[in-house]
Amino acid sequence: MNFIISLMTNLVLKAEGSWWDGAVPPPVITTNGSVIDSLFMYTTYMNIFYFVLVCVGLFGFPIIYRSAKNAKPYFTYGNKKNHLLVTMIIGGAVFLSIDLNITRMSNNDMLNHFWNFPDHEKEDTVKVEVLAQQWMWNFRYAGKDGVFNTADDVLSNHDLKIPVGKKVEFRITSKDVIHALYFPNARLKVDAIPGRITRLWFQPTQTGVFDIACAEMCGTHHYLMQAKLTVYSEQEYKEWLDEAQHLAKIGNDTANLDNYWGWKWEDK
Repeated sequence: MNFIISLMTNLVLKAEGSWWDGAVPPPVITTNGSVIDSLFMYTTYMNIFYFVLVCVGLFGFPIIYRSAKNAKPYFTYGNKKNHLLVTMIIGGAVFLSIDLNITRMSNNDMLNHFWNFPDHEKEDTVKVEVLAQQWMWNFRYAGKDGVFNTADDVLSNHDLKIPVGKKVEFRITSKDVIHALYFPNARLKVDAIPGRITRLWFQPTQTGVFDIACAEMCGTHHYLMQAKLTVYSEQEYKEWLDEAQHLAKIGNDTANLDNYWGWKWEDK
């Protein structure tokens, strides 16, 4: 039953322009988000293939061996060598084409894409620290001094702004319970865990305003854990950051210890 529900859901999600337009996946806006869709669709197509084979067996054999053509029943326990061989072949085919191949694809994606974090010393990147709490996403950018948790940091709540075309790395933690930072358009999410720093990165490929959500049931007001991702052009981002840093120097209250939740960024 779970397989059938999953299969029907996948088919609906893929049917762009169908009667359930709200279920169409959001567009991919990152360089590596498409590999998640590829893995998802491969899994779906392989499930459909084996589902069809099972249906052929379920409906075909009763027709082939119906009483009209087989008046004398044939009894078997399915333990003959040829029966066992067929079972092993089918099981091995499913294991190799689905389980093992998906593991191989996932491992390659993790090593070549998602765990291949940008080198901040060699590349022009953006660093963002994220603090999750009930019921808010807090984002921190280092100021012009390039050091986090200082008086010129730019702080933002529920509103993340990044430039298009640059690799952006996030370091995430939680103030209270486990949350999960989820970017639907990047096909990425990572848990925000108290006392631990987790990481993810992506490189946006188009500008616009997109959704950020919490993918972990974090309490009674979980629905408030929504934010917006705004991807600017490089010039727009520079203008916004210059203005935000200017306002930070003017408005940051150095006596408010709640503003200093950041930590030292360690690249090594």
